[in-house]
Amino acid sequence: MIDLKNLTITKARKALDAKEFSAVDLASAYLTEIEKKNPELNAYLEVYDDVLEQAKTADQRIAKGESHPLLGIPLAIKDNIVIDGKRATSASKILQGYVAPYDATVIEKLKKDGVILLGRTNMDEFALGSSTENSAYGVTKNSYDLMRVSGGTSGGSAVAVSSNMALAGLGSDTGGSVRQPASFCGVVGLKPTYGRVSRYGLMAAVSSFDQIGPITKTVEDAEIVLKVIKGKDSMDSTTITDETYPKSDVKQKYTIGVPWDLIKREGIDLKVKENFKEAINRLESFGFEVKDIKLPNCLALYYIINFAEVSSNLSRFDGVKYGLHVDGKNLLEDYILTRGQGFGREVRRRILLGTFVLSAGYYDAYYGKAQLARVVLQKEFKEVFSSVDLVLTPTSPVPAWKIGEKSDPLSMYLADIFTVPANIVGIPAISVPSGFMEVEGKKLPLGIQFMAPHSGESVLFDIGKKFLGEK
Repeated sequence: MIDLKNLTITKARKALDAKEFSAVDLASAYLTEIEKKNPELNAYLEVYDDVLEQAKTADQRIAKGESHPLLGIPLAIKDNIVIDGKRATSASKILQGYVAPYDATVIEKLKKDGVILLGRTNMDEFALGSSTENSAYGVTKNSYDLMRVSGGTSGGSAVAVSSNMALAGLGSDTGGSVRQPASFCGVVGLKPTYGRVSRYGLMAAVSSFDQIGPITKTVEDAEIVLKVIKGKDSMDSTTITDETYPKSDVKQKYTIGVPWDLIKREGIDLKVKENFKEAINRLESFGFEVKDIKLPNCLALYYIINFAEVSSNLSRFDGVKYGLHVDGKNLLEDYILTRGQGFGREVRRRILLGTFVLSAGYYDAYYGKAQLARVVLQKEFKEVFSSVDLVLTPTSPVPAWKIGEKSDPLSMYLADIFTVPANIVGIPAISVPSGFMEVEGKKLPLGIQFMAPHSGESVLFDIGKKFLGEK
């Protein structure tokens, strides 16, 4: 019997190459877990019917002597990453029945490596939210406490990995959407440097923030997945090469900046603060220096740009080209009825606010100023990284909250305070498990976040492994 709980990509690779078990055995084990757990957790929206066929093909390649990092490794894929011939809905009714006619670049790379695609996972509709409660297909529950959220927007992939329904998963990170659910579910989540991974085939939410990233059990596994999916892509002009930015050097001792002014503010759980201080003590025991730094609260800046780009990107869903269509008396009514019935409340809210900040009377006052402030923030981070190697924060100011608890959207937006800066300035960030806190008799996972300069993934992997004792 395969020990899925302690299995990692590294261990699975060795076992598959040594013929200790086959790709079919491994895929079957995950399908069994999915059948048993998914009805309650709702992590998968669809499990593909060709999983075992994919596994047989992987076994044939292994039998011929092939060995690639992800050959025969089962992954879960977020529902906004398209796969040729498979349904993709971004967890929205407006894309009901849509079948993708091509592969996203990351899927193309994964297929070439021989990965097994298990299915598409639940998410906040069009990657807008922080809890995977905004899905048209129901909330994804946290495996540590079924009364609590999984985090968002990549909650389905995070739960799939944490509950042993996938060995790893892909999510997309717009303002923390890989890192925050990873923190809530006790796993590792990486947001790469903007442009490190192609966005071709990722349904756009906020194009200047979005980045595909892995959710895994270990930092080493996240590094393995990134090496496969990264790279320059002619289909995405924003992609970068390894030479685009100066290389960050791996060191024996790091200087870590901590923005205490943000961490000491109200709204951050006392137990989260205690856990964070314990993490700092651990890092100092390695000989690392911890310095106090200043960083602004970027939430207002983030959400103005977020709303504006959402309004623009989602204008293509009109009921004419693809997806849901509702008949009205005329073309305008077709649009109104289709978008009204097809989009959920959070999506409609952001479209309206985005249209407002982009309108002729308010463009300069809101969106124009936000873009200027973004340039200033990029300069501030550049200055910060001239004196420290990494920036450290909690991943989230609170642990996973109860389903339905944050009915006020503003309270949910405030939970993104630590994760959004990395997306605004395009730097890489990683969330790693940092312990647990007990709430109402349940042990809830907590995470800490490291941010590095552009192209600093190697530093994130190094310090993440050291923190978790992976080396």
